Amino acid sequence: MAEKLKLGKIKLDLREWKQVVRKIKSERKPLKIALVGKYTGLDDAYLSVIESLKIACIHAGRELQLIWVSSEKLEKKDKTAWGDLKKAHGILVPGGFGIRGTEGKILAAKYARENKIPYLGLCLGMQIMTIEFARHIFKNNKITSEEFDEKEKTDSSNYIIHFMPGQHKNRAKGGTLRLGSYPCKISKDSKSFKLYAKSMIDERHRHRYEFNNDFKTELEKEGMVFAGINPESNLVEIAEIKDHPFMIGCQFHPEFKSRPSKPHPLFKGFIQAAAK
Repeated sequence: MAEKLKLGKIKLDLREWKQVVRKIKSERKPLKIALVGKYTGLDDAYLSVIESLKIACIHAGRELQLIWVSSEKLEKKDKTAWGDLKKAHGILVPGGFGIRGTEGKILAAKYARENKIPYLGLCLGMQIMTIEFARHIFKNNKITSEEFDEKEKTDSSNYIIHFMPGQHKNRAKGGTLRLGSYPCKISKDSKSFKLYAKSMIDERHRHRYEFNNDFKTELEKEGMVFAGINPESNLVEIAEIKDHPFMIGCQFHPEFKSRPSKPHPLFKGFIQAAAK
């Protein structure tokens, strides 16, 4: 092929791939990770997330044992679903849209926080984490996301997650979402900085809601760390729970930047924490 394209002779360097293959073929202890979502009947819905978990496990010397947990069943107090969640070494709440199953995801975040189970929240999963923490701190179960208040029954002062500027409920989704790569500045005293080992990153997004900065100061006092901020819009990109082994939520989608030879820093850190 190189000759046909007139690129001259190319010497292949497969050392990186060979290292990955050796790790895949090596004997690895199982690691149980609960994926809490509402599309659990369709594996492809979370394919990039699952592959990112596999990659991080391979590089950590562990074998991913994925546990599918329906967030709707958690809401219904299903014994099997709760039993599965409690077996997990780590809990991941991925992205999604709409109110269905969200209270179950909030319960999963609560379980992770109270029992010091490593937790990684992606996009909606970050929003879920902040809702749960705020409900706990303020003793107010009405705190929610504007997205979940479809019938507008809740006072808007309880929206810890609200529409981004320019977004509203009558606007079509799809191409109108906040899409693509955006910069994020990471605080040097955060867990995220230790994982990325740099203060400026770029990550890919797909969302229309954001953390409500009106809650920021009070939650910081109570132990939430706003580790990543978009320098242009002041949008919260990464949130962490301070007194927890690993409880991190990000507004972006890190699964899109995982590679077979290079696990994403957040997935790598999550799996390492779960493996402990």
